[in-house]
Formats: sequence, C-alpha cells, structure tokens
Amino acid sequence: MAKQIFVNLPVKNLNRSVTFFSALGFTFNTQFTDDKAACMVISENIYAMLITEPYFKTFTKKELCNAHKHTEVLIALDASSRTEVDELVRKAVKADGSTYMPAQDHGWMYGHSFADPDGHQWEILFMDENELVKK
Repeated sequence: MAKQIFVNLPVKNLNRSVTFFSALGFTFNTQFTDDKAACMVISENIYAMLITEPYFKTFTKKELCNAHKHTEVLIALDASSRTEVDELVRKAVKADGSTYMPAQDHGWMYGHSFADPDGHQWEILFMDENELVKK
C-alpha cells in the first residue's frame, strides 16, 4: 500500500510558483528541488512536485492542459478551522492567486478555493465531524 503521495503539476515559471506557495506558508524539500522542479511539502506524507512545463513534458506523451481554461484536477486539502480556510485563500489572493468559486457553507463542511498563478485549482475544506454526527 502506498505511504506517500506526490501530486505532479506543470508550471510555467518555477520561481514564481515557489514564491507563491511560500507566501501561503508551504515549505520545500531542497533534496528534491532543482532548476526544473520543486518539492512542496504539504504534510509529512503529501507533496506537490511543481515541475517546469518542458521537463514535465518528458513524463507524458499527452498535450499539457491549460489550467486557466480547462480543469485537469481539483486538489483538496483539509484545514483545522473555518478561519484557517479563509486565511489560506486570503493569502493566495494576496500572493497573485485568484478565487474561482465563492465560499461554500454546508453546516458540517465549509470550503473555499483558489487558483494558483498557473490556474491549478485548490480546494480548502474544514469538516466538523461533530456537526455531521448530529444530522
């Protein structure tokens, strides 16, 4: 069974992407970072590999998606509170990201989302399991 996940995302400008995600509070594993790719640490076992488009193309025979026009993936991350959801989206917008959907409040689940500078969609969710049990 898998113990780690590496989400691979093509990026146009690696330095811009590293700067953007650093502004959101993410760190990078320098052991797996060079001028073609950066290993963003999401948690102890979850990573996003931000890979320059030319290098990313060496891993696939398919055409790359323009994430500003098409959805290739939705990356969903959990948050510890509604405040943390809003704070991360606020930081993303301030760091040159954008929102693409309004915040959604389902009572037991609260979420908001942002797009990074390359258009990849990130969903940030807080799930209150205590509220879910009440239903």
